Amino acid sequence: MRYELVIFDNDGVLVDSERLSNTILAGYLTELGHPTSYEDSLKDFMGAAVHRVHDLVLERTGQRLPADFDEVLHARVFAAFERELTPVDGVVEVIEKLAADGVPYCLASSGSHERIRVGHRKTGLDRLFPHRENGGGTGGEDGADNVVFSAQDVGRGKPAPDLFLHAAARMGVAPERCAVVEDSPLGVRAAQAAGMDVFAFTAMTPAGKLPGATGYFARMAELPGLLA
Repeated sequence: MRYELVIFDNDGVLVDSERLSNTILAGYLTELGHPTSYEDSLKDFMGAAVHRVHDLVLERTGQRLPADFDEVLHARVFAAFERELTPVDGVVEVIEKLAADGVPYCLASSGSHERIRVGHRKTGLDRLFPHRENGGGTGGEDGADNVVFSAQDVGRGKPAPDLFLHAAARMGVAPERCAVVEDSPLGVRAAQAAGMDVFAFTAMTPAGKLPGATGYFARMAELPGLLA
């Protein structure tokens, strides 16, 4: 394989969570007096950390969201995950193939560590992505098997490159030797800014909204061929 590390986004790439979480987010914002459709939520917030929701609402309305906004949102999303969340079709086979071939991989998500843990416990992906919050990555003594990184670990979330650069550094791989798997415009921009090749998963977002990617694929079964 031409890459020394494959970095996966989580929501929409590993777990089929975008429909659930954006439906809940749109409904909650509307409930709070900020009318938001599901399509609006996808356009504005897909792939972003929750601070972007606060920033855009304040910018557009001059109003701050309630102090317990994050807590309430996460509780609603996590409850939906426990009821309905599944892995993205075909992704388990892709990860197992990477592991069998000895290709290092990790996860770099805009979501919180708690959100990642809840989703992976429900879907069984925790066996493939050992999760040690604030662990040292493959080069550290504590969390030596850690392959899970969150926007919580860095100062700025996507579309800034910080999270992807952090993951690569912890895994001990130069950015130009990394391939990122993303499904959101913000994530694709972040990978490009990090100097990494990025492969865009178009199951939910059309290729035209993910410009400049290294490659595009609509089914997970196509990904190994693109990475080879």
